[in-house]
Amino acid sequence: MRDAGQTIGNLIDKASVSIISSVDADGFPNSKAMLPPRKREGIKYFFFTTNTSSMRVAQYLKNPKACIYFFDKRFFRGVMLSGTMKVLRDRASKEMIWKQGDEMYYPKGVTDPDYCVLRFTAQNGRYYSNFKSENFEVE
Repeated sequence: MRDAGQTIGNLIDKASVSIISSVDADGFPNSKAMLPPRKREGIKYFFFTTNTSSMRVAQYLKNPKACIYFFDKRFFRGVMLSGTMKVLRDRASKEMIWKQGDEMYYPKGVTDPDYCVLRFTAQNGRYYSNFKSENFEVE
């Protein structure tokens, strides 16, 4: 794919929903719709907010294999990225993506023990557009 980073980055930046997937204790995939990532670095690293007490966090702590999916329903195109998810609980990571209004979800603020950051690291992906799919590696 020519200029995968820009094409896929544009799709991701316009997406209003992120689908994240984890692996449960029996080895089955579990998917969930979430808000878009708070931050991304190219198409390699993505940062999401979530509750430390969530089922998804427990699954990532046991098995970091993950994938994320973004789509553009208007033009019927999408991208799946496969990689690993790490749970970050350090203050610097939490402050990096904290936004005003997050107190609604995490009443104790940026230090709320039920607030953490998910950092997804992409290894490869699959892009679908114009009735064709294409695999690619993420550098």
